[in-house]
Amino acid sequence: MNRPTTLTLGPIGRPKLSRDARTMTVSIPISFRRQGGRKRVVTPANAEAWSPPKPQVDNTLIKAIVRAHRWRNMLESNLFSSVRELAKAEKINESYLCRVLRLTLLSPAITEAILNGMQPDGLELAQLLKSIPAEWAQQQALFSSSARKA
Repeated sequence: MNRPTTLTLGPIGRPKLSRDARTMTVSIPISFRRQGGRKRVVTPANAEAWSPPKPQVDNTLIKAIVRAHRWRNMLESNLFSSVRELAKAEKINESYLCRVLRLTLLSPAITEAILNGMQPDGLELAQLLKSIPAEWAQQQALFSSSARKA
C-alpha cells in the first residue's frame, strides 16, 4: 500500500528585495502531499481560509444590459427608423428606452463584471440609468468610488 509522502517547502519569512531592487522573493509556507498519484496543496493549520468572492448575479442589471444591446442592434439593422418607432413597437416609454440604450456605452470591463456577477457592491440599475460618463476610465472611477461609499 502506498503511504502518503509529504514534502514541505518554504520557511515563513518576510519578502526579500534583491540588491538591484527589481526582484522580490516571497516565501509561502505550503506543503505538497502525494496521495495515489494526486498532488494536493495544503495550507498551514494556522492560516486563514481564503476563497474568491462568490458571484452575486443581479438579474435586473443583466436583463437591462441585454435589452439595451438588443434595441441598439434593432436600430442599427434598420428594423426601426427611430427610437420613437422602437418604443412604440416595444410598448414602452421613449424616455426609458433612451436611458436603457445608454447602457451600451458601458465599458467592456464593467459589462463583463455585471454579466459574471462580480459588479461593485451597491451598483444598481437606477444608478446606471442616470447620466454616466462616456469615457471608460471615468466610469470605472465613478463606480468603484460609489461602491466604497455603499
